[in-house]
Amino acid sequence: MVRKLTCIECPRGCQLTVTVDGDNITVEGNTCPKGAAYGKNEVVCPVRIVTGTVRGNSVMIPCKTSKAVKKEKMFDVMDKMRKVFVKKSLSIGDVVIENVDGDGTNVIACAPYEA
Repeated sequence: MVRKLTCIECPRGCQLTVTVDGDNITVEGNTCPKGAAYGKNEVVCPVRIVTGTVRGNSVMIPCKTSKAVKKEKMFDVMDKMRKVFVKKSLSIGDVVIENVDGDGTNVIACAPYEA
């Protein structure tokens, strides 16, 4: 299998060609090691940072996952974020939802909030 990808690890946006031959994965077109790692991960187990909002008193609070989650869990994470109502004050980086994906990823606040 051969996949063409655009690397998103830095602003350079290298055009990658990832070839999968059984357990052997080769990445071409990257100009740094981050591109090679991104290409391999994208075909084996793609992950994404999930950003969104949670509800507070008459305001939406921006938040994101503390680390990338597996792509197949993204919609489950967004569904859990949609159901949250924050009742306490938050600072940037405070945990809003603990272990949201079952893999130790937290949802954290991206802006302060006064309850």
